[in-house]
Amino acid sequence: MDSTTPPITSEQFESLRDLLNTAGPKAAVAKLCDDLRAAGDYHSLFYALLMKKRVELGVSPFPTGPSNDLPPEAHEPYEGAIRDAAREVGNIYLKNHEFAKAWGFFRLIGEPGPVKAALDAYEPGPDDDTYPVVDIAWHQQVHPRKGFDIYLSRHGICSTITMVGGTDLNAHPDLRTYCYTGLARTLHEQLSERLRNDLESHNLPVGSTIGEMLKDELFGEDVYHIDVSHLSSVVQMALQLPLTETAALEHARDLSAYGQRLARQFQGDADAPFENTYADYSVYLDILLGRNVEVGLQHFEAKVERELEEGNSFPAEVYINLLLKLDRKAEALAAGRKYLSRLPDDRGLSCPSVMDLARQVGDYPTLALAAQEKGDPVMYLAGLIARPS
Repeated sequence: MDSTTPPITSEQFESLRDLLNTAGPKAAVAKLCDDLRAAGDYHSLFYALLMKKRVELGVSPFPTGPSNDLPPEAHEPYEGAIRDAAREVGNIYLKNHEFAKAWGFFRLIGEPGPVKAALDAYEPGPDDDTYPVVDIAWHQQVHPRKGFDIYLSRHGICSTITMVGGTDLNAHPDLRTYCYTGLARTLHEQLSERLRNDLESHNLPVGSTIGEMLKDELFGEDVYHIDVSHLSSVVQMALQLPLTETAALEHARDLSAYGQRLARQFQGDADAPFENTYADYSVYLDILLGRNVEVGLQHFEAKVERELEEGNSFPAEVYINLLLKLDRKAEALAAGRKYLSRLPDDRGLSCPSVMDLARQVGDYPTLALAAQEKGDPVMYLAGLIARPS
């Protein structure tokens, strides 16, 4: 029983005993169910409904008893009663926006659908405790998009970046895109508003875009308009967005342009090929947006050779992944042959190996050759078998 649930009164206990003596177990259990509904003791109602079914089946009335105390013919109807009771109680809790309690019952029967639908329609009030809702929606993956939206609106971009960054979304690319898009849009809106306010305070004309609002008068050695760690995190997340998310990529490009105007101490440090931070991020985002693509690719390939000589293969991996993102697989394979073949070990790379690239392209002779160079007889023979005769 919940601590806030009024108990069944002593008079009701006596009434149940009298009804049992005069009308029998079925009538007494039905009355108990009615009393528990009226009292709001839905947790106990669940077990009362199970007891009701046990009485109907003529077996032990104890709803917490082991299933092996039921005869075989009672198993199926009793399992049905469990599902019905869970749905009834779970739906009552959903109507009351008690999502954690509802989820306990729907999870019991493996039916997340009603909880997801209720979460989808839910808009938290100003005094609602949203942590249990976010736990179910995001952490338990019942409706992660809703969990993200609620958390972002209630707790702000800083906590949301931490939540998203601390979750492995590699197996959920659509959710990753949804979150990264939402973060880019939110930070873009925040920056636009603050630049606009700053321009108005300086009696300067307000532009309609961030690019138009990046006036020299707004910048100095100690000036920034949004948290620079948020800026860095969101722009780096946006680099992983697919080409189809043009609006979010444009937001990230504006954010990166803003980052370039900050004093050097606010731009942060990054490893090659992004050692120039926002300048390099801007080139990368321009490529994704279809702007100056060839010049941008040359920009990143020029870093590869230099870094390989220092034992750093990451710029080569970035370059190859960028070609794959542009659906230029043959060029990615050529780059892999040129750069990755020099590595003593191509395991653990952030881009596909030469053999994987060759397989994507369907270049099986190259796959066999790469396998031979790596001393992999299995992939070597597979490449020979798969190549056209």
